Amino acid sequence: MRSRARSRHVSLGGALALGTALALYYAFHERLWNASTWWDIAFIAFILIPACFALVWLVLPLRNAPGLLAVGLAFGVLALLFHLAGWNTPENFSKLFGVTAVGFWFLRYFETLNWVVLVALIIPWVDAYSVWRGPTKVIVNEHRNVFTNFSFAFAIPGETSAANLGLPDLLFFALFLAASVQWELRPRLTWLLLTLSFGATLALAVWGELGGLPALPLLALAFLLANGDLIWTRLRRERAARSAETGTRSSGRSEP
Repeated sequence: MRSRARSRHVSLGGALALGTALALYYAFHERLWNASTWWDIAFIAFILIPACFALVWLVLPLRNAPGLLAVGLAFGVLALLFHLAGWNTPENFSKLFGVTAVGFWFLRYFETLNWVVLVALIIPWVDAYSVWRGPTKVIVNEHRNVFTNFSFAFAIPGETSAANLGLPDLLFFALFLAASVQWELRPRLTWLLLTLSFGATLALAVWGELGGLPALPLLALAFLLANGDLIWTRLRRERAARSAETGTRSSGRSEP
């Protein structure tokens, strides 16, 4: 019990320290250095994005806590109130924690690892269609403010602009990360590759001079790369167990 309490205390302290550092960065980022585009991308990809999603890692012990949906909705209300008040940074992180809570809650409806793998195989195509031909393209091109309101902003140092991730990207980050813990995969490697996938998507979008790219394809690929061999082994064992069980039942029925 003492070791658990200490680990929770360390996580809370780490979250508080990291949250304070991020709050200071977001408060003063416009006064910081103004570097080239690719230096900005490197900073966002290797420093800022990992720092923000380290908060998700720190709250992972709460993934099975009761009332997660209510918590997510409460953070959504807070985000709306902060938006109306013009408090951008609290609004931004209320979105992150709210969507993370919903992602943890949503995982409860995945009865087996197969469901998570199926989602990882399907959502990249859905997201790509939405960004290139579907509703996301319309929102980004014709209603930019709507996308901004329903996204998480990574503030660029020395500028007033930001790189944005849609809220579904945050949700599936939380879901895949929690799934790696739920089914005893590789949580640390999963967090690392999921985080780097966002930076890679940003870099590809800038390199291709595109207005934006779907983030879920690389996110899902990162989850599968981090855990593919374990998932394959787990699925083969489950199939073998089901086959053995089916064979036992059929042989039992054939007995006189």
